[in-house]
Amino acid sequence: MTTHFTFLSHLSTRYRHRLLASGLSACMLLLGCDQQAPAAAQEPQQTPAPVQVTAAYSPITVEHQLGTTVIDKLPQRVVALDMNEVDFLDQLGVPVAGMPKDFVPHFLRQYQTMNEVQDTGAIVQPNLEQVYAAKPDLILITSLQANHYQELSRIAPTIHFDVNYRDSQTNHIAVVREHLLTLGRIFNKQALAQQKAEQLDAKVAQARNLIQDRPEKALIVLHNNGAFSSFGLQSRYGFIFNALGVQSASPAVETGLHGQPISSEFISQADPDILYIVDRTAVMEKRPALNADSLANPLLRQTKAWKSGRVVFADAQAWYVTAASPTSLQLIIDDVMQAYQRPTQP
Repeated sequence: MTTHFTFLSHLSTRYRHRLLASGLSACMLLLGCDQQAPAAAQEPQQTPAPVQVTAAYSPITVEHQLGTTVIDKLPQRVVALDMNEVDFLDQLGVPVAGMPKDFVPHFLRQYQTMNEVQDTGAIVQPNLEQVYAAKPDLILITSLQANHYQELSRIAPTIHFDVNYRDSQTNHIAVVREHLLTLGRIFNKQALAQQKAEQLDAKVAQARNLIQDRPEKALIVLHNNGAFSSFGLQSRYGFIFNALGVQSASPAVETGLHGQPISSEFISQADPDILYIVDRTAVMEKRPALNADSLANPLLRQTKAWKSGRVVFADAQAWYVTAASPTSLQLIIDDVMQAYQRPTQP
């Protein structure tokens, strides 16, 4: 019995040592965990990205000649069916979802080959199926597409730009300016729109300061396959006389959209000090534009304008395709000022 007790005592001692060793190991593990915990606590924590809160869009009501259009959300896909409207969007940095690509002026040429911009057909005859395919939430039109207003309005809210292409004598630049500011409100681009409007104001003021009190009389003619039309005070270019102060050499007052057909003899008899030539043929038939070498007309060459070197071959794409947008107006005003800035030839 003594021997058995002794064996149990030795066994118990050995077991106690083993328990003690196990306990020490467990403590060391626990101590190790405790030592690692502060280090882990010092690691930078991922901060959740701030939630982007979009300001509520205040509905905008636009009254125009064809009705009233309510814009109740920020437009994301805009179809512009007139090149003037494309220029407004371009100036405000608004993407164009669809536009006609038959006559795109040089200052908007980048849109011609953009695959993401839906081709909506012709300027004067938009393809309504293509307009629908562009999935617009806003459509911009002018009088050239006015007869499609009801159909377009069923596709998306449609705004008519109330510019008068037939008679720009009154408030033409003011109408362009107001449309720019309206689009600025619609697209939350008020500051940029105001900046662009002020640039236009400055260009008009520059022209008026240059032209006011000048005695020269100017004639604006449109060239179309060898024939000419004249534009007077009540015409698509009436604003040049009214807003910029240019004196007209034409006795015609009402000349409308396409001008008053005239002969070379008429130009010779009017004998303008300044002659502006807008080459419609170059635009519509995509031919090289007229210049002093290619215009072989002896009667025009006898005018005071030709002899004094004050014939301006205007930017036909700005004058004929557009003429009612920020960029086109600035180009037109630059052309107008050219004649007054050129030294006269003896």
